Amino acid sequence: MASMERKHDVCSPFVPRRSSVRKTSAEIVSEARQSLRVPSTQRPFTPRDGHRQLFGNSSVRADRDNRPPSTFSLHAQNFDAPDSRPGSGTRLSPLDHKPKFPVPHEAEDPCKAFPKPPTDPLEVKRGLAVARARLLRTGSLTTLPPVEGHTDVKERLNPSPGQKQLSAKRLPGRDHTGGRGGPHKPGPRRTASESRIMQPGDDSGVGPTDNRAGQRTEPRNGNNATSPEEDAESLVWNNMIAPLLQQLESVSAGGSEGSVDRLCDLCDALYGTLAEANMLGRCCKRRSGILRTLFRLIDLNSAQLNLHIAKLCLALCVSGKNLLNICKLIFQISRSESNDILFQNNSIIDSFLGILSNEDVSASGEALLYCVGTLKFLSGNTAILRLLLDKNCIGVAQKLIQRLCTADDTNFTIAGHILVQLTATLRNLADHPDSRPLFISFSILPELCVVLRHHHKDQDICTNISRIYSKLSSYSECRLALAQTPDCYQLFLELLSKHHQKQDLVVRLLFTLGNLTAKSDEARQLFQCEGCTGTLLQLYDSYQRRDDSAHTPTRKGPPPSPNRPPAPPACVQEHDDVLVKLVRVLANMCIHPAVGPALATNTACIQLLMETLELRSVQESEELLVNVAATVNNMSFYQEDSSVLRLSRLTIAKLMLKLVLSSSMDACLRPPVYMEICHSPRMCGTLLCKTKYTSL
Repeated sequence: MASMERKHDVCSPFVPRRSSVRKTSAEIVSEARQSLRVPSTQRPFTPRDGHRQLFGNSSVRADRDNRPPSTFSLHAQNFDAPDSRPGSGTRLSPLDHKPKFPVPHEAEDPCKAFPKPPTDPLEVKRGLAVARARLLRTGSLTTLPPVEGHTDVKERLNPSPGQKQLSAKRLPGRDHTGGRGGPHKPGPRRTASESRIMQPGDDSGVGPTDNRAGQRTEPRNGNNATSPEEDAESLVWNNMIAPLLQQLESVSAGGSEGSVDRLCDLCDALYGTLAEANMLGRCCKRRSGILRTLFRLIDLNSAQLNLHIAKLCLALCVSGKNLLNICKLIFQISRSESNDILFQNNSIIDSFLGILSNEDVSASGEALLYCVGTLKFLSGNTAILRLLLDKNCIGVAQKLIQRLCTADDTNFTIAGHILVQLTATLRNLADHPDSRPLFISFSILPELCVVLRHHHKDQDICTNISRIYSKLSSYSECRLALAQTPDCYQLFLELLSKHHQKQDLVVRLLFTLGNLTAKSDEARQLFQCEGCTGTLLQLYDSYQRRDDSAHTPTRKGPPPSPNRPPAPPACVQEHDDVLVKLVRVLANMCIHPAVGPALATNTACIQLLMETLELRSVQESEELLVNVAATVNNMSFYQEDSSVLRLSRLTIAKLMLKLVLSSSMDACLRPPVYMEICHSPRMCGTLLCKTKYTSL
């Protein structure tokens, strides 16, 4: 009998085996504590704006007349063709001041030392012959490839073995019918008045010109003297660039099928030619002619072609009105998601980032606005998002933020518009895991706090930054960087107080504070900030729903299933979401030994928690009630005589029964801990030490 009892004792499922190690009370309590943990609350959801606009429907910028538009029309007539200083051949208005030029001592007539422009058309032709002769003295130009229709230039640059190279004194006429090695008629001897010859409207003429430093180049030894670079530019223009421009105009005029692809190829060829000849930027004297041709192509209204045109115009360093219109043109293209593929296959993003790095807010503020607005749209595309990170978009954004924060009062409004687009772009970039190290290395989180201080009245900027913080504060390295930002807690409290009615801003700031206080004991001292308790409890009171009839939705159709209660209206969910995040902050703050007793003795705080337990049902607000129970649990650790929670423990225990009797497992597990603490003083010494805190 004794052996059978021992056998039954060993095999009983309720009695541990003798060989097993009995668990200590601390281990049992630890397991119970693990079961009482509440999952972290979900990050607030940000709906995607289906319409790509500078300022979406949720924007608080009500004055639509004064804010920049998202829709507009652009045509060739909107662009300024010259876009540069007048060429040296353009006649300017005479100045009242007449400068005195130095007169050489050996010159009898002072006017002879300064040649005058010709009036005889025959002299214009002779001047072109003079320029052609100078090319013969530039040996490096003979390596340029010929272009169809311009083979005579190469023949004259490379004479046949039996032919002597022409000298500068005997110039060939403009006879294009002679074959290679054929006879050439000598040109007339050049006179002093021919030293400045140019065609009307052409800033590549010969003779005395203004160099890049603004100094005038005079003839040497009575002859025209221009640099080899100018000769090379003229040759590249005549042989390579001018034919491409002619083809662009002819193809665009034809309008045949496939002309857009052909025009795009010609634009790429023009870009490559200008780049190889080092004629991009403002180096090319005839860039106004290139721009005029490109601007006329915009009226073809092709997104693919316009993107190639914009790339060329930005490479030619357009400015002023043309820069603004080009940025508007690209912004217009980026508004359609179907055009995102065009940006992936084009280097226009590099040009955009260059604009953000170099342009001044005071001079090109509106252009910067549309430029950043384009990046905001494109950053919503996953493939382009990766591309932006590789091109150091976050580093460029950090420099731009610093410039925008130092803008003077006259540019404060446009700086705010730009920051709305820039912070929205950074929010999209924060979605990529590889962006987090960049946000930390470029100190973006502290920089955004500076933006909040400067633009604390702008709800659009504050909301976008709160979205960035709520996203990144879920990761430990970003939490640490934000927690080390001076006065960030006080700043968040001031924003909560100022914008307490803007739910999407409030809920994200509270979520960020909840993430910070969940892991950091230093962050739990948020309570010590000025006005902390008053701000949080005032928010609690304003979002506490007290009229149940106002929240009962009116439904049409069949009644809902009894097993699935109807979803509350959107406004009810939004208010509850704020309270979920706010109560989570209170629960985490209570863990600090200096904060917990103060909140436990705060009558207003305890009354709000009890009111929530009384007004809410588990079916409607389960997460909120579970968080309230966790907060009560953490406060109950502090058994001071002045504790309001201790004095009201019977009332709270009755309210907790509602959770115990519910079908929610999380709601059932939370109240017993508190009720056992309140009614079993013996357990306080052991149980509270192990289960006193629940971090949410």
